[in-house]
Amino acid sequence: MSATVVHKFLTFVGFTSILHAAYSAAQHRSYLRITEQEFTTLPIDILIQGIASLFVVMYGVMYIAGDFKEIRAVVDLENKSWETLRNLPSFQVFNHRGRSLSPEYITE
Repeated sequence: MSATVVHKFLTFVGFTSILHAAYSAAQHRSYLRITEQEFTTLPIDILIQGIASLFVVMYGVMYIAGDFKEIRAVVDLENKSWETLRNLPSFQVFNHRGRSLSPEYITE
């Protein structure tokens, strides 16, 4: 799954449509306050626009996000050997300032 310009455009249009539906809902509520009517539910066109744009955004984001990984960690760990599991390269720091603070440190 590669993100194309079409998927990015669909996501942008979906977000814009969601914002428009939210603005329309706020306008509808303010109209009801001005006319002193009771709020029961949103008009069906605003509901349909909000739900449809939500699905468009979900479709676009699925293609932009890339490939999904397996939820189970066992799938990734099955391909690694025991030596690779014990290797923690993020903790292997060789050049740090602690060495220069040591009394045995000799500058080169």
